[in-house]
Amino acid sequence: MAAGGPQPAQDEEGKGGLRTALAGLTTRGRSFLAAGVAAAICAYVLGQSDLLRVGLLLAVLPLVCATVLYRTRYRVAGSRRLSPARVPASSEARVHLRMDNVSRLPTGLLMLQDRVPYVLGPRPRFVLDRVEAGGRREVSYRVRSDLRGRYPLGPLQLRLTDPFGMCELTRSFSTYDTLTVIPRVEALPPVRLTGEAKGYGDGRNRSLALAGEDDVIPRGYRHGDDLRRVHWRSTARYGELMVRREEQPQRARCTVLLDTRARAFRGAGPDSAFEWAVSGTASALVHMLERGFSVRLLTDTGNSVPGEGSDGFAGASQESADAAGLMMDTLAVIDHSDGTGLSPAYDVLRGGNEGLLIAFFGDLDEEQATVAAKMRQRSGAAVAFVLDATVWAQGTGGVPEGPGDERVRMLREAGWTAVAVPPGVALVDLWRQADHLRAGAGPAPTAGTTTGGWA
Repeated sequence: MAAGGPQPAQDEEGKGGLRTALAGLTTRGRSFLAAGVAAAICAYVLGQSDLLRVGLLLAVLPLVCATVLYRTRYRVAGSRRLSPARVPASSEARVHLRMDNVSRLPTGLLMLQDRVPYVLGPRPRFVLDRVEAGGRREVSYRVRSDLRGRYPLGPLQLRLTDPFGMCELTRSFSTYDTLTVIPRVEALPPVRLTGEAKGYGDGRNRSLALAGEDDVIPRGYRHGDDLRRVHWRSTARYGELMVRREEQPQRARCTVLLDTRARAFRGAGPDSAFEWAVSGTASALVHMLERGFSVRLLTDTGNSVPGEGSDGFAGASQESADAAGLMMDTLAVIDHSDGTGLSPAYDVLRGGNEGLLIAFFGDLDEEQATVAAKMRQRSGAAVAFVLDATVWAQGTGGVPEGPGDERVRMLREAGWTAVAVPPGVALVDLWRQADHLRAGAGPAPTAGTTTGGWA
């Protein structure tokens, strides 16, 4: 959860002194002041001392209220807490506001207002009754957005008023918090992600042995080691008790590629093809992390999370949630790129050493389809979800014969497990369809590579 620590309220006008206080006079206060001045003038002209007293009372009352109210600055502290600070699109988050009266005097009526972007809903306003000395008040409101992104909340504004309603002053807090709206994530069904000769697969282990039992790399015995792991030949050689090292797991790797080219997608909004691809990418990332894969997010521009050259985040560990959060934050603000091709992403992929490759493509012309086909040679296995922007723009439910269908055939001939994505179809169904395609009549492997990764 993100939390904004208690901060003192400050005047929006700065050090305006008396001018700031007088500027906060309400209509009632200004009326009292004008009536008092008029009565004092009339009393002086007419020589009526009683009327002068009334005039002075009317004029002094709003001035005293403004002075007292102005001197209460920096006596009220506020904080904001988001629950949660990262929320999927179309889901609600709750914002908790807390006001503390840190002065020795009770406050008057407080009017609280928080600034929120229009996309999150109407601006929340609250009226708080008198807060006793050292007391606190807590209120909350809900925000919701159908559009992913990062949205600032704040600063918090507080309007103070005196008991007579003569003066109102606005205080503004200096801090704000950020609400991150991430793409929607679908829970994907488990499919059999088998291993292959290069060591990629679900839970595949690789021993540290180099060439058999005699070449096991031993280490010294430690208290608590299982005696069954004692390596007697090394013990006799070194003259001390030696044990075999434990087998270390070789993480299965997965790269999720998102095509962000502006020319590959049309339309905007929560139901657009690009938003479907972003949501699908998020779902695949989370699913593969949960399966224990070392996952990397890659875009058509060649940018990757984590940084280029890294093997990715390791799943099934304490860092898995942080890894997913970092990649979700990246997808929350990702937008169309100005790139014209997939070559930068192809250059990032290492030859035949990428494990499983899951790609979400937009429109592919013949040149880009050729580049995408060559990516198959740089991965152990490859699955592609291809979105035809023309079909999505028309909103039809079918996938007619056309350029998009031809690109899918090209990818399949190159060894991809390629699936066309019609509008309105959930990723879960397409995920199962890709599994059936691979398990059924999968295409022949590319020459010189070993198949595996998606069965």
